[in-house]
Amino acid sequence: MKSLHRVLKSILYPLYERRLFKKLNLAESPKHVGVILDGNRRWAKNNLASSRSGHEAGARKIIDLFDWCEEVNVELVTLWLLSTENLNRSKNELNSLYEVIAETVEELSRQGKWNLVLMGSSDLLPTWLADRLAKAVTIDHGKKKLTVNLAIGYGGRQEISDAVKALLEDNLKNGKSLPEIIENLEINEISKYLYTAGQPDPDLVIRTSGEQRLSGFLLWQSAHSEFYFCEAYWPDFRKLDFLRALRSYAARHRRFGS
Repeated sequence: MKSLHRVLKSILYPLYERRLFKKLNLAESPKHVGVILDGNRRWAKNNLASSRSGHEAGARKIIDLFDWCEEVNVELVTLWLLSTENLNRSKNELNSLYEVIAETVEELSRQGKWNLVLMGSSDLLPTWLADRLAKAVTIDHGKKKLTVNLAIGYGGRQEISDAVKALLEDNLKNGKSLPEIIENLEINEISKYLYTAGQPDPDLVIRTSGEQRLSGFLLWQSAHSEFYFCEAYWPDFRKLDFLRALRSYAARHRRFGS
């Protein structure tokens, strides 16, 4: 019975995918999609595998996501690979996770298909990891269809704190007094110092694993984003799930606070 169920799924899912894809208006696709890659460890536990195996399975899914994004004309993707809270895990688990992240970014770089941009607090990472990531990343905005922000050692509150500090430092260096800075401080000025400075805010944020919270992901930038929460753990995330997220996004009327 289980084998029959698998056969039916293998036949019906591709048909459903094609049907969903045909109904999408690609002109209305989100230009910037943020993704919280959640559920690797729970996937590993359910499959009686190690945590590293779960992270490796999740890493393999990333290239599939990029292909799907290019197919529907998404121009920018922000992936949350490692949060500042993750840094509190055990040393053994972190070392394994660091290695998977380094190998993943290096493989994405070898593909040569995407602009890769690091974002986060690199000073919170081990020096060897920060060096490998910096070496692997290449930025070539003039030739690639898709730009990818890799949020590693990233926390939304940390980003805002870093932005305010950098804004104050720049203004003080330029001879402005603190009262002058406070008097002229505007929201748009803070935005110029975020990790995503110069990029559009995310239109759509997807989180896998069934959790329905942002956990600090793109706190500033997601003020007017649409959110889609998927029950599947990240390694099980399918093209069908991605298309459902786009369908949900297309069905919403974006008001931008008005």
